[in-house]
Amino acid sequence: MRVLFIGGTGIISTACTKLAAQQGIEVTLLTRGRHEATIPPGVTVVNVDVQDTPAAARALAGASFDAVVDWTAFVPADIERDLELFSGHTRQFIFISSASAYQKPGTHYLITESTPLANPYWDYSRNKIACEERLMKAYRETGFPVTIIRPSLTYGDTQIPLVLNSWEKPYTIIDRMLKGKKVVVPGDGSSLWVITHNSDFAKGLVGLLGHAQAIGHAFHITSDEVMTWDQWYRIVGAALGVEPRIVHIPSDFLIACKPELQGTLIGDKSVSVVFDNTKIKRFVPGYCATTSFAQGIRQTLAWFNADPSRKQIDAAWNATMDKVIDVYEKGLRDASASFR
Repeated sequence: MRVLFIGGTGIISTACTKLAAQQGIEVTLLTRGRHEATIPPGVTVVNVDVQDTPAAARALAGASFDAVVDWTAFVPADIERDLELFSGHTRQFIFISSASAYQKPGTHYLITESTPLANPYWDYSRNKIACEERLMKAYRETGFPVTIIRPSLTYGDTQIPLVLNSWEKPYTIIDRMLKGKKVVVPGDGSSLWVITHNSDFAKGLVGLLGHAQAIGHAFHITSDEVMTWDQWYRIVGAALGVEPRIVHIPSDFLIACKPELQGTLIGDKSVSVVFDNTKIKRFVPGYCATTSFAQGIRQTLAWFNADPSRKQIDAAWNATMDKVIDVYEKGLRDASASFR
């Protein structure tokens, strides 16, 4: 089977590239080459920016694939480019959407692939919805062979997947815990959430490659491990040998301080989610997420500990969190004093 990954060197896609190569799939990566990643043996790399459509067309001239996976499409213009490049040149086109596209706030606690797509809080999610709609229109009108996949929060060796942390320098929250500094959990810490290891996600995605019956369908691929945000934080603390000093702050307050947090909080991670994975298990028999968070986060911490240069700290993010905590706790003291 011949598969093209547009991207293929990110947190999620790296694991998929590795597993696909291990299974003997002929994988080509179309990438700008800006990410540091170990390319598995046998994987072909084509260094070209897919945003440069003419250059990408020249690089792919005459090629056809059993499946194309676009890890880098975020807005409808990206989809128009993909339709131009791959119509008639692939048996399956897999679009990586996002589970944040699901209805916010949800009207039912259990999320299935038929849960409505509607997120008024996050442009990122609305753009993913628009991409899905364009692809399904192409499927209905021209038979474009699309399969949609909606990951939720997925991590690997290089990321600490806690709700409020520096994404670019994720060791920041580990450093805070080790130093006994307070860490913020939105709400009262009881919201349910799901975190998935990239090696588990890869089992589902690779199982769908070349799967003709998956065309026209959407899937989410997550772990079945569901816990509260307080529990996720405490598992990280246990791996470090410390008890995290959690401060619960309402999402509305956090957004008042940092408006850019609205999408990732109200539009995603401060809302309880429980995913029904029945569909992916039906299409990929035997699919099961087997890396517990307790195991996966220890692997991640080992990766950081293996090279001190990886332990970069985001000073600006630290300062922001310190300020938010100080302002919130002052408000609590003032409120308490005013009612005495």
